[in-house]
Amino acid sequence: MKKILIISLIFNASIAMAQNSNESPTLKSVLLEQLKTTHTKKDWFVPVNVALEGLTAEQALWKDGSGNHSIAQLASHLIFWNGRLLAKFKGLTPEEFGGNNEETFLAYDKKSWDEVTKKLDSVFSEWEKLIEAADENKLKDWYASIANMNTHNAYHTGQIIYIRKLQGSWDADKGVK
Repeated sequence: MKKILIISLIFNASIAMAQNSNESPTLKSVLLEQLKTTHTKKDWFVPVNVALEGLTAEQALWKDGSGNHSIAQLASHLIFWNGRLLAKFKGLTPEEFGGNNEETFLAYDKKSWDEVTKKLDSVFSEWEKLIEAADENKLKDWYASIANMNTHNAYHTGQIIYIRKLQGSWDADKGVK
């Protein structure tokens, strides 16, 4: 079922890209398009850079009181998983991880919020560069993981926007009413 979903996502992205270009889509172009639309390119949904734009440290640390994660914790989680997969893609051994996903939602303080947003942008940007430079054979081995990462990024970006709506800090002119 998971492979069918991934193939469907890639196929649908390929069709959309082909409609906007005279070139036939490749695995590289599809994965890169997915990453860019979750990072910086506003298209069908709001990318993470727009979702975080203008967010203060206080807003990033805010919690709704029902045990949900803060925006800062969601950003931490994205840095962790995108960074971990990035290390593996580069042939490095990621830091040891015990498997408790809750540990990936780190709590930050007001002073570190700017560093968090820069780190998140840096990890996404490095992914874009590596996918652009990768050959098709490597991408054939990695497409499922990269496509799932992109979907994961979009999911948590939606949560970030929802939290901003709850706290009244979301500007609907940025995309989601």
